[in-house]
Amino acid sequence: MLELTELANAYRDNSQSKQDANKVIDCLIEAEKKAKKQRLTYSFTSLTGKWQLCFATGTRKAQKRSGIILGKGFYLPKFTPASICFNAKDASSNQGEITNQIQVGFLLLRLSGLCRYLENKNILCFDFHHLTISLFNLNIYDGNLPGSKTQTSNFYDASISKLPFFTFFLVTDDFIAARGRGGGLAIWIKEKE
Repeated sequence: MLELTELANAYRDNSQSKQDANKVIDCLIEAEKKAKKQRLTYSFTSLTGKWQLCFATGTRKAQKRSGIILGKGFYLPKFTPASICFNAKDASSNQGEITNQIQVGFLLLRLSGLCRYLENKNILCFDFHHLTISLFNLNIYDGNLPGSKTQTSNFYDASISKLPFFTFFLVTDDFIAARGRGGGLAIWIKEKE
């Protein structure tokens, strides 16, 4: 975990000395294995707040074998900040809201919706229902997101098998790491308030 802590600190400090992407992927996989072996669980409140995407891998389906092969990992450039935010409805429920956004220059794309957390499995499932596109701080579009798997009225009744999700395997005060439904890995660092 030390290397992932160093990665988070280097990214936050805008350090030029970033770890090799393959080494980061190996560290993430090792942390995931350790979490499974130790059966670690995290509370939903430990995920709440705003997190900046630091590093992610894509996936590519294996041609002749079953399973997923990780694609190349990459650091997200600081000039295109992407963040995810989780807010709990109340302290006792594992239900809340999710916002995912990326900014490219003066263009901001924000998706928002609902989420629910299965604490015993560290799975946060979600669905985006709202899309906001802004240019120079003016909303170009602010409305329903076409193609959502659920509606806000039936999200909490939907089967998890039909929803996108993240399985969190590492949660600290400074960073979180998860595997997405498609098999990719990501690490986010906590944004300072």
